[in-house]
Amino acid sequence: MKKTVGLFAGAVMVSLLVFGWIEKSSRPVQLPTDQVRQHFTQDLDTLERLIAGRLLPLAESSAPVDSLRQTFIHCRQRFKKLENFTEYYLPGTSRLINGTPLDEVEVEETKAFEPAGFQVIEELLFAEDTITEKPELVRQIRNLRNQLARIRTVWTATELTDAHVFDALRLQVFRIMTLGIAGFDTPLCRTAMPEAASSLVSLRSYLAFYPATDSSDVLKNRLQAAATYLNTHPDFDAFDRAHFILTFANPISRELLAYQKKIGIQPFTEIRALRADAATLFEPGAFNADFWAPNADMRTNHAKVLLGEKLFSDPILSATNTRSCASCHQPDKAFTDGLPKNTTLAGSGLVLRNTPTIINAALQNSQFYDMRSQTLENQSLDVVHNVTEMHGSLDSAARKLQVSSDYVKRFRQAFHQSDGRISPVQIQNALSAYERSLVRLNARFDRYMRGEKAAMSLEEINGFNLFMGKAQCGICHFMPLFNGTIPPGFTKTESEVIGVPIHPKSRQIDPDLGRYTLTKLPSLKYAFKTPTVRNTTATMPYMHNGAFRNLDEVIDFYDGGGGHGLGIELENQTLPTDRINLSKPEKNALLAFLKTLTDLPTSLKHEGL
Repeated sequence: MKKTVGLFAGAVMVSLLVFGWIEKSSRPVQLPTDQVRQHFTQDLDTLERLIAGRLLPLAESSAPVDSLRQTFIHCRQRFKKLENFTEYYLPGTSRLINGTPLDEVEVEETKAFEPAGFQVIEELLFAEDTITEKPELVRQIRNLRNQLARIRTVWTATELTDAHVFDALRLQVFRIMTLGIAGFDTPLCRTAMPEAASSLVSLRSYLAFYPATDSSDVLKNRLQAAATYLNTHPDFDAFDRAHFILTFANPISRELLAYQKKIGIQPFTEIRALRADAATLFEPGAFNADFWAPNADMRTNHAKVLLGEKLFSDPILSATNTRSCASCHQPDKAFTDGLPKNTTLAGSGLVLRNTPTIINAALQNSQFYDMRSQTLENQSLDVVHNVTEMHGSLDSAARKLQVSSDYVKRFRQAFHQSDGRISPVQIQNALSAYERSLVRLNARFDRYMRGEKAAMSLEEINGFNLFMGKAQCGICHFMPLFNGTIPPGFTKTESEVIGVPIHPKSRQIDPDLGRYTLTKLPSLKYAFKTPTVRNTTATMPYMHNGAFRNLDEVIDFYDGGGGHGLGIELENQTLPTDRINLSKPEKNALLAFLKTLTDLPTSLKHEGL
């Protein structure tokens, strides 16, 4: 027997000597990734046995409801040990195991696919006192069993690397922070905390396959302490999420990154929405708006931003030379206009929808309330050519800009490969670069989450806990962007059907059909993109039609169950229809928290450049 010491270097053969006592003539040493694969497979075996041998037989029998529910809870808690890798390597199949209980929409194909998995089963088990759809319950459990079998097949053929393993583990910490403890996938059974604990214990198990260091011991202890805290504080409404994030989640994500670097595993360097080397979700510069640029040539540079800023305020883009982008997106009004709806270019009526802020608009993969453009470049094209808004032409604008020596110089500086001719695409890209510079994630809330505890009051912290818990805001407005861009990958933006009325107390829904106008699927009737609630204190009035004049009206609307609570019949409403029953102090706390998200541009300095 011989003990050897060395630096961990991934799959390099020399690094095999690092992992403990090795017999020279015995079987080959297992790589950590081999042990990860085996451990995952063992957990998968356990879950499959539970479902096939316990949950399904109970569903097929006349077993008591409580027994079925407890077994279901146990099964999903076991699934949480798998979630880090199923979401990372097999997101499509993972959606059929624990995705939202809503149709999955494929816009390009104009198709909707029915939901499946744990959350659908949860609705069947917990929505009523008794189980009224037993055949459907059995069908869903059988389908779940089949999907787990698919996971096994694909997992066997999946190539693992140490860098990917650590990437998946860190993303799971972020998933717990943003979705798990918010109750995103436990809306009825409310078992978010013990499920998050199960996931963290699993992370601890995977780290045991890597070299032991002082930092790894600290990390493992932190993971165990976090799991213990979750298990000993299971009350969903009372859970102190701010304390958990500051005391456990942020240190875990930070220490996990430091540990992987210490043992020679470097984080990925490709452009992502959330940087792979961001120590926490709240680091300055953690998000890269260039991720959403159509291609590498359209990424931001300082000259593009300055050019885009000038174009943004230039009415030359409109047909009448009287309206610029800044006419509606006014910088001194948080890049809105303060109106329910602005007037048309001709002044003879109103535009279709309320003017949204463009602060942080770059941090999403869909633009406009109806999500008709996936990029800022396409957004600018749409607005300039829109008859009611600017009624312009980018081709015409390019010709007019070409005669300006100042603009020609600026375009040359912004687009180094240009031959001197100004093109419509360059105009689009310059405007988009300016919008990408308007990322502001340094509000009092962000500073608090970075450890500046004096940045938020006790009432504001209570408001955050309500936002992420009892009030159910955080399951649509996802932390830390607080828009509909889904963490932890931040690659897809959601829409919701909430039943916005024509005015706050009306029982008549606003006639705007939203996404359905473009994609004729019943589930998309009255569906609109989930906007950010950052800077909401400066972006009134609210909703796509500007019907709500202040945040008090907005909070009351959600507290009452959205459109359903007003008496609007809407079968496809995705907002929970039950009253939340917030008290007056709780509503005040929510409002106080929303104020901590205000972070308006105070100068012409552009972040990240």
